[in-house]
Amino acid sequence: MNVLIYLVPLALMIGLGALFAFFWALRNGQFDDPEGSATRILDDDDVKK
Repeated sequence: MNVLIYLVPLALMIGLGALFAFFWALRNGQFDDPEGSATRILDDDDVKK
């Protein structure tokens, strides 16, 4: 039972760290265009016609 004294705060810190990383990525525009990146690989603009 004494191990819970260490594991509960550790789990909370990891969860808050992940939440902070998500909001940081959201603020810096990491999720602005998810569909454009998926179709950009299919674009053949480098092929000469």
